[in-house]
Amino acid sequence: MTTDLFMALKAKVTGTGRKIVFPEGTDDRILTAASRLAAERVLQPIVLGDEQAVRVKAAALGLPLEGVEIVDPRRYGGFDELVSAFVERRKGKVTEETARELLFDENYFGTMLVYTGAADGLVSGAAHSTADTVRPALQIIKTKPGVRKTSGVFIMVRGDEKYVFADCAINIAPNSQDLAEIAVESARTAKMFGLKPRVALLSFSTKGSASSPETEKVVEAVRLAKEMAPDLILDGEFQFDAAFVPEVAEKKAPDSVIQGDANVFIFPSLEAGNIGYKIAQRLGNFEAVGPILQGLNKPVNDLSRGCSAEDAYKLALITAAQSLGE
Repeated sequence: MTTDLFMALKAKVTGTGRKIVFPEGTDDRILTAASRLAAERVLQPIVLGDEQAVRVKAAALGLPLEGVEIVDPRRYGGFDELVSAFVERRKGKVTEETARELLFDENYFGTMLVYTGAADGLVSGAAHSTADTVRPALQIIKTKPGVRKTSGVFIMVRGDEKYVFADCAINIAPNSQDLAEIAVESARTAKMFGLKPRVALLSFSTKGSASSPETEKVVEAVRLAKEMAPDLILDGEFQFDAAFVPEVAEKKAPDSVIQGDANVFIFPSLEAGNIGYKIAQRLGNFEAVGPILQGLNKPVNDLSRGCSAEDAYKLALITAAQSLGE
């Protein structure tokens, strides 16, 4: 179902010279994805780890490593410069000794490569927890100006249909400001996937049909998002049917810029978002691509530990596309 989606991403990325770092360089799935990316000349993969261990593993898997850069943090020529840059970035929160120890960790080292421009993005998580992947990014790369928190989106794909669901991965109980930022960032992500974003902020109420602290939170988020991105087609609060079904929108929200034609859906909480995308995936037969992290200054993405080599390949394409911007 997602073939066309990734063919478009591949075309967008190929020839741009993007460098994507994979901290888990001796993982079978990561090596398989990196070898394929290099062979197809889509981007420049950088795998981290002991060079001999990486080459032995690749040989055992029958994988060519032409075009794959192997970097061992413990033998890296610019290690001292990375340590100094890390200490400066953390502004007194770590000593040089602590920084040196942290940078022996591949996720911290890889994140510093991205921060310093030696790589354009990072893909990890095949053998690490989400916290291990995201924590260095939040400490080093940090969120964009005007964005306080990172968030996680899924691209829901079924045939020619594409929708963006957020936040389905990171923020448990977002407040109004959080939701507004998530809405604006999700619209940017939608553009990356070729969508003209039409953003609906969801609730159990449509345009004041119910009133509670929960609905008021979404109403305020809509106001803030419109201030942040006045040219964005965005509205709320909506029940899902009012955002998705034109006949329902005509009755429940006749004056809205969204007339049952939303393609970016912002959920009011993580439990709603996580449940929502899984219902679409399991009952609606949508393929869920993600989670894709958004809101960082430079892209870092987190694989599931149950991922396949294909998942790693696709997430690398997404990460490279994110690094190109809109």
